[in-house]
Amino acid sequence: MTDYGEEQRNELEALESIYPDSFTVLSETPPSFTITVTSEAGENNKAGENNKTVQTTLKFTYSEKYPDDAPLYEIFSQENLAENDVADILKLLALQAEENLGMVMIFTLVSAVQEKLNEIVDQIKSRREEEKKQKEKEAEEAEKQLFHGTPVTIENFLSWKAKFDAELLEVKKKRMKEEEQAGKNKLSGKQLFETDHNLDTSDIQFLEDAGNNVEVDESLFQEMDDLELEEDEDDADSPAAAAESDSAD
Repeated sequence: MTDYGEEQRNELEALESIYPDSFTVLSETPPSFTITVTSEAGENNKAGENNKTVQTTLKFTYSEKYPDDAPLYEIFSQENLAENDVADILKLLALQAEENLGMVMIFTLVSAVQEKLNEIVDQIKSRREEEKKQKEKEAEEAEKQLFHGTPVTIENFLSWKAKFDAELLEVKKKRMKEEEQAGKNKLSGKQLFETDHNLDTSDIQFLEDAGNNVEVDESLFQEMDDLELEEDEDDADSPAAAAESDSAD
């Protein structure tokens, strides 16, 4: 007859020796304990490295007939694990427990979870590297666009031309509309006189309003008389005038 109690006590002693810093007893009846599992990348993380620690604390409780029956297990706590990662770990524990019935299995279960955490860390690293490469590629493409512009192809040229022609047509339509509107608003001379009857009498009215108030600078006319006298004297001194005088004598 199998002594389940003895097998369980022996395994507990072994587990405490294997995991001295992460093994914690929660209760003795029924035997319940936790083991914290950390990814190897997290354990060996050096200062300055930007690697997240991936960690989980597993809780185990022995069933009465363990190891012939599987132990109860759950994820007690976790750090930096996504929901799908937690689900994958629980599936892994169920599979390993089923495969190891009849044998003490806690070390096997913990080791499987350890490997799973390392895989998750590798996946996180790969995603980060891909994201980094993608950002570098996008930055490089943006720089190329900045210095070289968009390569001209038949497709993008025709697209640009269609857009340009449409914009040009709109400008022409707007200009024609403005010119047409301006032409309608501009009146001819005849239309001005027809719309404003004061225009045909404005000059006459101006003269009538001025009346005798128009001032004349008589000095201007005096200067003109002087000019005429000077011209007469000049004519008298001319050779023609002298000839006429001689013939008269």
